[in-house]
Amino acid sequence: MSQYAHPSFLIDTDWLVNHLNEPNIRIIEVDMSPEPYENAHIPGAVFWNIFTDLLLPDLKINLDTSAFERLMSRSGITNDMTVIAYGSDPGTGAWIFWLLKVFGHDNVRVLNGGYQKWKSEDRPLATELSTFPETDYCAKAPDDRLRVLHNEVRSSIDRSDVYDGLRLRVLLDVRTLQEYSGEWFFSQPPKEGERTGHIPGAVHLEHILTLNKDGTFKSFNELKNFFNSYGITADKEVFPYCAIGGRSGYIWFVLKYLLDYPNVRNYDGSWNEWSRLPNVAIER
Repeated sequence: MSQYAHPSFLIDTDWLVNHLNEPNIRIIEVDMSPEPYENAHIPGAVFWNIFTDLLLPDLKINLDTSAFERLMSRSGITNDMTVIAYGSDPGTGAWIFWLLKVFGHDNVRVLNGGYQKWKSEDRPLATELSTFPETDYCAKAPDDRLRVLHNEVRSSIDRSDVYDGLRLRVLLDVRTLQEYSGEWFFSQPPKEGERTGHIPGAVHLEHILTLNKDGTFKSFNELKNFFNSYGITADKEVFPYCAIGGRSGYIWFVLKYLLDYPNVRNYDGSWNEWSRLPNVAIER
């Protein structure tokens, strides 16, 4: 993994299996349902439920500092601990990396390949629930330098950020093609009142195309060439978005920490917010 711009923020399965019992490491498994965790998880991993622990009822990411502090404290995490994040979706760990960085947690690592690779290699698994003594975690206020809000996204649509024929700001839609085209709202056909499509001018690039078949990240050169082929180069400001900000948080990590793009901010409101705003443009 040394070819990446900042390889120290990734760990592989070999590293983790040799550090499972270190007291200053906390492993977090994140998923939409507790069932996969209850069936089998990495030993010592604490479970976070996407819907009840990370999202508000309206599906916005919960960026309340007090709520984040309670979650970290409940998970037995102290401010100086190293957090290892993973999920059944290989991209989940990178989203959690973004979230913890928003609240100023210094030591976060992403398990390259996530649960998929861990299980395929017959690494140790556990079924007992992991519990740790509660801590008194203290978070920083959310770092708005890692986010872009809808007003700036809206103003970007009408701006002529062009120099010598090149766009200098890119809205990057990393959802599935069905979501981008307007066939789906999130993962299914739209219900009454749900608006589908994409933000005008957004470049489409599905997040999963940055991964190998085993769930690990593609190489530095493969990723660089891939993004460059879509006109997404390091000299541009990039605003990724998805449905609720998770997949776009993953792409934020890929661009910023694997490829060293200096100007990337996650539009965490994403389609969940944009599609519900009054008087905003939508393309299909």
